[in-house]
Amino acid sequence: MKSDLKTRHGGRILADALVAQGAKLAFGVPGESYLPVLDGLHDVREQLAFIVCRQEGGASYMAEACGKLTGEPGVLFVTRGPGATNGAIGVHTGFQDSTPMVVFIGQVPNEFAEREAFQEIDYRRMYGQMAKWVAQIDRVERIPEYVSHAFHTAMAGRPGPVVLALPEDMLFSQAAVADVPRYHTVRPSPSPAEVSALRELLLKAQRPFVLIGGGGWNRDACLKLQRWIEAAGLPVGTSFRCQDLFDNRSPSYAGDVGIGINPKLAQRVKEADVLLVIGARLGEMTTSGYTLLEAPVPQQTLVHVHAGAEELGRVYRPALAINSGYAQFAQAIEKLSFSKPEWRKETESLRKSYLEWTEPLPMPGKLQYGEVIKWLSAQLPEDTIVAGGAGNFAGWLHRHFRYKGFRTQLGSTNGSMGYGYPAALAAKLALPERNVIALCGDGDFLMTGQEIATAVQYGAAFVALVVNNGLYGTIRMHQEREYPGRVLGTELRNPDFAAYARAFGAHGEVVERTEDFAPAFERARASGKPAILELRIDPDAITPATTLSAIREKARKAHPTLGR
Repeated sequence: MKSDLKTRHGGRILADALVAQGAKLAFGVPGESYLPVLDGLHDVREQLAFIVCRQEGGASYMAEACGKLTGEPGVLFVTRGPGATNGAIGVHTGFQDSTPMVVFIGQVPNEFAEREAFQEIDYRRMYGQMAKWVAQIDRVERIPEYVSHAFHTAMAGRPGPVVLALPEDMLFSQAAVADVPRYHTVRPSPSPAEVSALRELLLKAQRPFVLIGGGGWNRDACLKLQRWIEAAGLPVGTSFRCQDLFDNRSPSYAGDVGIGINPKLAQRVKEADVLLVIGARLGEMTTSGYTLLEAPVPQQTLVHVHAGAEELGRVYRPALAINSGYAQFAQAIEKLSFSKPEWRKETESLRKSYLEWTEPLPMPGKLQYGEVIKWLSAQLPEDTIVAGGAGNFAGWLHRHFRYKGFRTQLGSTNGSMGYGYPAALAAKLALPERNVIALCGDGDFLMTGQEIATAVQYGAAFVALVVNNGLYGTIRMHQEREYPGRVLGTELRNPDFAAYARAFGAHGEVVERTEDFAPAFERARASGKPAILELRIDPDAITPATTLSAIREKARKAHPTLGR
């Protein structure tokens, strides 16, 4: 024992280690497996707030959203066994979304290990494929070391989640150890030779296109890159649910390259002679099922810039691979100055197509959902954070809402349902001065809707829209396309969501007509409470571009023997 250091139990050492790393919020559901941590958090509660949630799935989404929004590791605490399995959904989201997270899981005492003790799981095996590092802290004096390692790993290269298991006996043990100072963020930079090679490729290009996405960005990097792209007259798109990395009002912005992509934009990506991809992993959603680029060698001259070296050449063999952080890359290319008239002409054409594509189309029913999203886009303050869940209802958000600033969009790129509400809640707690809204589907909302209790408990006043069409809409759409008329397992009998909100002490209203939305939204915003507006839309309005009945009829004509 070092005489100049205060002896602390493991829970207090861990709490102090988190404060030393700069953590301000931790989300979780309490468990007896980490009681000393709760005791330690009590002593640092003025510096690090523990947000108690109603289910570990919601808590894990909150931690992931906090990491995505702030760019610093989101912190999650869950108890062993069931708590760890419930919380896995946010860890998977963080992994696929490249979001920094540090997850702490209670574990059985070391003396019970490998006996299948109560709620025992081997977390290295469980989380091995959805975390950057999984470890267990067996010695109390090594807690500061492990926590420092975890924060460094979560932030380095391609950001992602780290999982640390906490054996119960270790947390009760005592030691006199020093805290470790705050982590450093380490990312690579492009070499002069790589920047020169990029310059030569772009100078020869007739139809270049820039695609940006992924995690690990900051505001300054996005602004620098935007200025460079606009000065060059290049067209730019954003990857799936990364629309806030580039101001959608810019004359260079051509739209999002994700689900429901504008067909003209998709064709333009295919026809690019040089495709400069910065940060996007070029996964299934961003490549329209790996069709926009041919694997393994694309027809386009692919320049792939990514902070994680393991992503370069993973699916597509680039003509030029640049392992770099995005702030470092933006700074390195700032002085590259060139433009061509044909580039600007192409960019103007793509911008015109984008503006046409994002105009809402009429849909069945009294409530025109596209017009609601367009109204929100025009009326909300520019820095409003919009958190969206997963499902067909999100298609209108992607198509009609224009993101105007960095980190105004929170969405799960792994398509995980139930994300929108807890993500919005975390955003409001992390940045209470910002306006926040959530957009949820009916099936989507009820996966984590109990977290409205958390919102009420902590006074997180934001408005959530629950789009109610009585369906698991995405699955119903595919069902009608593949097996028209043979409906099973996709119809929902929903509660009165407005009454549900009021039962928790929140504000709740039902909106059934387009003209009623704006005044209802203003009442909800003025209530000073967490609020839910239930938007009842016609179930036939399944996407921004078509209807269920049209999909069913088309499928029946194409396959007349189906649906009998």
